[in-house]
Amino acid sequence: MNFREQIQAAWLKQIEAAAERYVETETKREDIEQRRKIKDSPVVDSPEQISARAQRLATSGEVPVEAMIEAGRTEPSDRITTLERIIGASNELQPVNFLCRGARTAATVARISLSRNGREVPMGTGFLVSPRLLLTNNHVLPDQDTARQVVIEFGAETTIDNEPHLPARFRLDPDFFVTDEHLDFTLVPVRPGVDGTPPGDAVGWWNRLIVDQGKIVIGEAMNIIGHPMGRLKEIGIRRNQLDLQLDDFLHYSTDTEPGNSGSPVFNDQWEVVALHHSGVPRTDDQGRILRRDGAAWHEGDGDDSIAWTANEGVRISAILTHLAGLQRSAHDQQLLTELGPDAGPVTRPPAVGHRVAPAEDRTELVSAVPRESTELRHGLPARAGAFGGTRHLLFLHGRSQHGRDPELVRREWTAGLNKGLTLAGLTPLDPADAYFPFYGDRLAALLQPMEGTALAPETMAIDHALAMAPTPPPARQLYEQILQNAAADAGMPDEDDLPADRIEVEGLGSIGSALVSRLQRQLSWLAARTDLDELIIAQVFRDVAMYLADEQIRQAVLDCVLETVPASGRLTLVSHSLGTVVAMDVLTRLQPQLDVAVLLTLGSPLGLDAVHGKLLVRGPHRPERVGDWLNAWSAVDPITIGCPLRHIWKGQLREIPVDNPKERAHSIAEYLAHPAVAQAIHNGVAPTTGP
Repeated sequence: MNFREQIQAAWLKQIEAAAERYVETETKREDIEQRRKIKDSPVVDSPEQISARAQRLATSGEVPVEAMIEAGRTEPSDRITTLERIIGASNELQPVNFLCRGARTAATVARISLSRNGREVPMGTGFLVSPRLLLTNNHVLPDQDTARQVVIEFGAETTIDNEPHLPARFRLDPDFFVTDEHLDFTLVPVRPGVDGTPPGDAVGWWNRLIVDQGKIVIGEAMNIIGHPMGRLKEIGIRRNQLDLQLDDFLHYSTDTEPGNSGSPVFNDQWEVVALHHSGVPRTDDQGRILRRDGAAWHEGDGDDSIAWTANEGVRISAILTHLAGLQRSAHDQQLLTELGPDAGPVTRPPAVGHRVAPAEDRTELVSAVPRESTELRHGLPARAGAFGGTRHLLFLHGRSQHGRDPELVRREWTAGLNKGLTLAGLTPLDPADAYFPFYGDRLAALLQPMEGTALAPETMAIDHALAMAPTPPPARQLYEQILQNAAADAGMPDEDDLPADRIEVEGLGSIGSALVSRLQRQLSWLAARTDLDELIIAQVFRDVAMYLADEQIRQAVLDCVLETVPASGRLTLVSHSLGTVVAMDVLTRLQPQLDVAVLLTLGSPLGLDAVHGKLLVRGPHRPERVGDWLNAWSAVDPITIGCPLRHIWKGQLREIPVDNPKERAHSIAEYLAHPAVAQAIHNGVAPTTGP
């Protein structure tokens, strides 16, 4: 069997599987059609999907406020019928930037051609999902050998004047190669161009993959960009709608052809919802594929003679879930981290001992705790001349960044900020324009000797939360005080008011159980009002306590931060979590020539008495050098749930609540994606206007 026959056989296997799934779900489709007739609306789905979709549209600013108000006039806004009308409103009219955003997204889509014996034969489509990673089908790129022989062309399309555009050509680097036949996907890096430029920089954009639900519901419009039959790039934006959601696949109606294999499928917000992989052919009672004339189809008849009845794509959430379960080396993890925070667990190292469907050539496991390194990573200065050279943007990170590449972390922050800037109608920023001090490795190195033989996070039971408390007595006492303050401010009743069964901690002996039990209840109280893990909450407060209680640690962190701070100009300082505590101390050490025009504190514990009382300013006292101060907090973030700052730092700041999703309540990307936060940052770095 030659190469083309192998590809044809793989493609045929996929369409036969798609046809089988289509037949098996006939009853579901009939039910959907019946519900559409009753409701006289194309938008029908489960209540969970409807709620998730409406919430995503509302919080992202994609639906005009007027449309939401109108949709909710007749009944409460949380009714499913109202949420369906909100989704319907988002389908009817699109903002004018729909076309601009679509054009930007289209630039990430490439034609894949096999290059052999001086000939190039189009095979399918692929698209960038990070600065370096390309996503396509397994039946397009089934193995590493095939990947080494293909040419990737971005911009294989016509210009605005209908003239052929000269495409940018790249090759693949399949030393990293992840593929799966069932989900029919392949993820592989694209080599830099001849000038060393990564494809994401050359194209100017890439598609952020999102693991969360709520990207689309049955009845909504879909958009597909690809190279059907190897032609120049085309887009399908008419008569496309989602018809059925399965666990791993989506069925939809649209005009596509076999060359569209590997094309991205978008919602109207240009978020990728699926990887197109197959048409669904019409079959007879014997399961045979039919031609358009009703006769049985044979391979020699050609793809264009098949009677297609629908299309099938692989759900992006299914691909990301699969990737998160694979073994991966440190190099692999670095590539996957570039997918960004919206991709979920795949961007974080797997837990120790986690073995799921390992690849043959992938035997190294990455610990949940980053490997020790003898070389401490340092901060990143902004590029020369950013924001005119006199205005500066500085990101100050929080805890648990040790072992990570500062450049990737800076990109994650910028990605979240750029989402907020886009929602605010403002121009996105380049990650290289931000100063990024990095103290994560330095802090971890200082904490490690004090933590002794503490259990690793993936094996520690939260009943042993005391083990997460700092070992030096002053730090431990401060840790307990911070946790007590946080629980009390979040509304936890006194111990005497709790029922007996809430006081006991299963599995603990009497010796030392009182203290552990109290810590357990306080952590559980905070976690019960959020979806953030108790252990993460314990670790955040632990690191805050260690920083504030140990002057050696504090000074080392401040020295590390000050290594990457501009000496003069107008500074916009954006801080998160533990970084907000560090920021307040840093403000007392900056050069007088540096004007702190804007300060942002996001997900901050500065509202706790035990925290602000230990700052270098000793209490809730705003440093005089700060201009505008904006604090953003979330009611589902356990670090801020009981301590917005305005009650303590009275009259010293502006404050806004943000609606972070529970599963990412403390995420810096979620805070930065809020339009009001992005607007404040923009105001700080934008050129000042005068007479």
